[in-house]
Amino acid sequence: MKMQETHEYDDIIHLPHHRSSTRPHMSIQDRAAQFGAFAALTGHEDAVQETADAARERMEYRDVEEIDEV
Repeated sequence: MKMQETHEYDDIIHLPHHRSSTRPHMSIQDRAAQFGAFAALTGHEDAVQETADAARERMEYRDVEEIDEV
């Protein structure tokens, strides 16, 4: 699929980044803390990988059994 060239944002693309004049700039640590709630998912990737490894082992075992039957 070919991407189409668009000029929808040509009028704003080179404008300076907005910084609030009424609110202080948030530190990187404070910004990162906003996502702390997602830390509950820590370990999820390991669990998914463990499940994938177990499935792969079962598939390999099944393949070996099919070869033995031939």
